[in-house]
Amino acid sequence: MALQTHPLRLAMVAGEPSGDLLASSLLKGLVSKLPDTAQYYGIGGPRMQAVGFDAHWPMDKLTVRGYVEALKHIPEILRIRRELKHQLLAEQPDVFIGVDAPDFNFGLEHSLREAGIPTIHFVCPSIWAWRGGRIKKIQKSVDHMLCVFPFETAILEKAGVAASYVGHPLADDIPLEPDVPGARRALGLPHSGPIIAVLPGSRRSEINLIGPTFFDAMQIMQQREPGLRFVMPAATPAIHAQLQELASQHQGLALTIVDGQSQLAMTAADAILVKSGTVTLEAALLKKPMVISYKVPWLTGQIMRRQAYLPYVGLPNILAGRFVVPEILQHFATPEALADATLTQLHDEANRRTLTEVFTQMHHALRQNTSERAAEVVARVVESRKGRA
Repeated sequence: MALQTHPLRLAMVAGEPSGDLLASSLLKGLVSKLPDTAQYYGIGGPRMQAVGFDAHWPMDKLTVRGYVEALKHIPEILRIRRELKHQLLAEQPDVFIGVDAPDFNFGLEHSLREAGIPTIHFVCPSIWAWRGGRIKKIQKSVDHMLCVFPFETAILEKAGVAASYVGHPLADDIPLEPDVPGARRALGLPHSGPIIAVLPGSRRSEINLIGPTFFDAMQIMQQREPGLRFVMPAATPAIHAQLQELASQHQGLALTIVDGQSQLAMTAADAILVKSGTVTLEAALLKKPMVISYKVPWLTGQIMRRQAYLPYVGLPNILAGRFVVPEILQHFATPEALADATLTQLHDEANRRTLTEVFTQMHHALRQNTSERAAEVVARVVESRKGRA
């Protein structure tokens, strides 16, 4: 790339842990492709900061779950967006990259695009699953969309939005064959015997809603099969304390709570009970039988249900185009139902073989060297703007 008379400035916003993962992957590609003097700044998390990102606001300011739950945070979120917009309009970065967080980023991208700043959005919202009306916002806000799933580009291009399929960084990072014995050794778990990983979420609000049900389900499973062991990752020290409090109410559980290391915990497991979210894709890439569940407040659930286009919510099922793993949601997610389904996933060997085949095909499709591919698109957009300047 030709030399600049001023350092390249790339502004970015990520608002979730999954966005932090995606953005850090992109940053690694950009750092290797763009000049050493390039500056990366905005709103981001610890993974991004580890790659040299300057976070003007911490990412957790934007990490809010659900419609109803977001109401009390709206004033602060709008203030942050307003301040960031004024800053970026004054500084005129060479490109703005919104990473997920569409409710925050699309409004910001619209204003920046109108001011002549190129806008790239990383991860297409699930317009194919729900809230299809967002395509109009995308048309107004986004110059180029980076897609993590292969079927998304055709939908966007039909709407006149430039799009590139770049794959998913998790598919690059996760080996095609997980090292189960190595994961068990690393976590100090028995090398033999059935282990179930249980992931009730990474936020206090999620665990408040579904954590007690997951713990009750574990208790039922252990009563039925005393040889079972469970492993549960805790995203933060505060979450660890919250999970430990629930564990203290379920005496006798053969449970190991680990700090972070969610991928290692899932790798070590024979089956997984997991809250819906990006982590279900991670579980699929690890070739694990699983049960997907969630509980959200009643009103949030009603809104989500009425705006949904697909009969499934879990990414493994969405990508497969059919129910390959069970989803037990909302009031159907009783401890007994979750225990029954999880034990079935644990013991059904024919189902395990089928899932391994389906998830391996999925892994190959998503493994596209995302860091390199996404960085190439961003570099082209930056180069194009230089040519117009």
